[in-house]
Amino acid sequence: MDAALKKNNEQQYELSGELSFQSVPGLSGVFMPLVQGNDQLVIRLDQVSRADSAGVAMLLEWLRLAREHGKSLQFLDIPEQMLAIVRVSGLDGILPLSRSIA
Repeated sequence: MDAALKKNNEQQYELSGELSFQSVPGLSGVFMPLVQGNDQLVIRLDQVSRADSAGVAMLLEWLRLAREHGKSLQFLDIPEQMLAIVRVSGLDGILPLSRSIA
């Protein structure tokens, strides 16, 4: 399954599918238009079915791009499997992760 990023509502985007070494390159151009069009970005991750270290690296790159452009970025509802990679890598204090309230 390929990965996709789509607008969920006015405030949120939803990342879905597999985030792997095969699928991440296909997402390379989708984030910059979001950075240019929004001051605050919220990306839901609960529809990510599987991820490897390439998926986590992509989140780090998106965070770098957002900060570089003075934008706020928040990742919501990271799947447990992906969270395990983040924790093992020591990135849980770096990536802006939270659970959704609703």
